[in-house]
This record gives sequence, C-alpha cells and structure tokens, in this order.
Amino acid sequence: MHNVYTVGQINKYIKNMFKQDFLLSSLTVKGEISNCKYHSSGHIYFTLKDGSGAISCVMFRSARMSGLKFQMQEGQQVQVTGSVDVFERDGKYQLYATRIELDGAGALFERYEKLKAELAERGMFAPEYKQPIPRYIQTLGVVTAPTGAAVQDIINIATRRNPYIQIILYPAIVQGTEAAPSIVKGIETLSAMNVDVIIAGRGGGSIEDLWAFNEEIVADAIFNCPIPIISAVGHETDTTIADYVADLRAPTPSAAAELAVYEYDLFLEDIQARSDILYSRIDNKLQRLRDRVASDKRALQHLSPTSQIREKKMRAVTTQEKLEQLMLNLLREKRHELGVDIERLKALSPLDKLQSGFSYISDEKGKNVKTVAQVKADDPLDIFVSDGVISAIVQGTEKRSY
Repeated sequence: MHNVYTVGQINKYIKNMFKQDFLLSSLTVKGEISNCKYHSSGHIYFTLKDGSGAISCVMFRSARMSGLKFQMQEGQQVQVTGSVDVFERDGKYQLYATRIELDGAGALFERYEKLKAELAERGMFAPEYKQPIPRYIQTLGVVTAPTGAAVQDIINIATRRNPYIQIILYPAIVQGTEAAPSIVKGIETLSAMNVDVIIAGRGGGSIEDLWAFNEEIVADAIFNCPIPIISAVGHETDTTIADYVADLRAPTPSAAAELAVYEYDLFLEDIQARSDILYSRIDNKLQRLRDRVASDKRALQHLSPTSQIREKKMRAVTTQEKLEQLMLNLLREKRHELGVDIERLKALSPLDKLQSGFSYISDEKGKNVKTVAQVKADDPLDIFVSDGVISAIVQGTEKRSY
C-alpha cells in the first residue's frame, strides 16, 4: 500500500529540496521585466522573462533600499540577484530578489539618463546657447563615416538642392571605442576650416551602436564649437545627447541636409521676389518724387514774381473796370439828377416866364425889383423882356393892392 501525503507536506518537501540546492540559494538571472507592480506595502512584484520562459519574482521592501537604484519599468533588461524558493501556501516557486541592476542596453540607458541630467543642469541644452543656422551657405562640413547610406544621403540631397554647394567630409569613426575621439577631432578640424555649417551624425542602430554620440567629450565639442552644428543621428525615433546639445536636431541625415542647404531654385525665386519688391518700391518712390516736384512747381508758379505781377495786374484791371463802371453809373445817376434839376429850374426860370409875356425888372445894381418901395423917381431900371432889355427911368411910383 503506497503512502498518501497532504498538499502541505508535498510543498514543504519541495521547499526543503530547494533549500538544499546551493545553486538556488544565491544566483543571478537576467531577462526582461514584465507585469511590474509596486505594491502599497513597498514590495515589488514582477515577472522576469526571456524567449524560452518566465519566472515570478518579488523584491521585499527591506531589500529595495540597498538593492535597487532605479525605477523599474516594463521592457527593461535587468540582472536579478537573489534566491529561488517555494511559497508553501500556494505551492509556487519564485525568485526572491535582493539586488536588481540594469543589464547591457539598460545599463547604457542609465548612463545616458545620468549624463543627460548632468549636462542639462550645466545649461548645455539651454535654447539661449543655440546658434542660428544660416539660411544661405556655401560650405557644408560633414562628420560621419565615409561609407554608408548616411553620407550618400547627405551628399545626394545637398547637391540636388544646391549644385554649387561645397561639401567637406571628415571621415570619422562613428562606432566603437575610438568613435567619440574621432567625432571630436572631426568637429574641431571642420571648425578650424571655418565652414558655414557642420552636420554630425550617422545612420540608425542600437543604443550600443549610437553610443559615441552619448559621450560627454562629444557633447562638449558640439557645445564649444563656434560653427552651428546640426545633429543627425540614427532614425527619427533615436535621440542622443548630441541631439540635445546641437544647435539643431534633424531626425535623419537626409533631413539634416535639407535643413542645412537652402534650395537653389527657391534662392533664385527669393532673389526675383526681392528684386520685384525693390523695383516696386523704387517706382513708388520715384512717383512720389514726381508728384512732389509737380506740386512744388505749381507752388513756385503761384509764388513767382511773374505770377504775382500777372495776378496784381489782373486785380488792377478788374479794379479799373469796376471803377469805370462805378464812374459811369455815378455819371448816369448825376445826369439824371441834373435833368431833374434842370426841369425844376425851368419851372422856376424867369426866362421861361418872359416867354410867356412877363418881364423882369432890376435896379442899377442888378437886384430884382419886386415892390415899388425898392425904387424912387429918376432911378434907372432894366426891364428884361423875351427878346431883350429895356432901359428906363422911374417917372414915379404908385402902390396898389391886388
């Protein structure tokens, strides 16, 4: 008859087997993090997996203080040191972690983030230090590998956009331990040649392949370079320290060439547009000057002595005409008044009365004799009749009442 065991007995037996295996008591396992959960208790639960399997893991809060120096995230490649044991209650074995470190690319990423933070604190990413990229350039410096798609893309696009551009290539090592010093040398060499713009970059790759552009000496060389630098490292999704320090970041080497080299046909169009604007402004200026000359000419004509004399002569002629007209009107008025007075005088004239049979008598002094009291006997008198004067002597007077 075979023995019958409880579940707890089996789990305990297996646990003892795990404890007796020295390999499982202290080992390091590498893999990718998944299902990572930070529990409110401070413990971390996660799964470590690779292409062939997965294992449950836990790191207790007491081990986190000394055994974990970064924030764990999904997909990170890590090395987990600890022991494999059985949780008796669930009959489940798992890895109890005492130390977790980034592995390979993960470690590089940690270095990347650390250097990025340091350079940012030093102000090397600040926009006020960025140099503007000249719009029109004649010489383009390129720091990249002498072979490969990156340099060919830059040359093809740059010459297509401007067939007259001069491209100076510094054949740098862009991968490996010698890459960073080579890139620095290339930047310094092209800077000494006083090119207009420098493109520093390479094609895409893993973080290890692109690592030279994450080195501090390369960042310092880019930051201290007096020539504007465009970084063009990897593909659009790749970002390196050089991208942050450079004056301008291009997502690809091809894009860097487009940003650095202005299209020649557009340049000609710009020249033509500016020429049209210049000629238009000149024409407008000339027209304003012509209008001003015409206005000044009219003002001079109005203010000239000849014009003044002509105007005053016209005023004199007009005044003379008005004066003559007034004189004629006045003479006409006076003639009319004279005619009226003549008619009145005719009505009062003695001569007219003489024509009617009356006579006019005056004494020797020519004074009209109206009463007998004015004369006495022997006074001479002149009697005016219609056809002459009768001289007479007063014989006597006789007063009568009529």
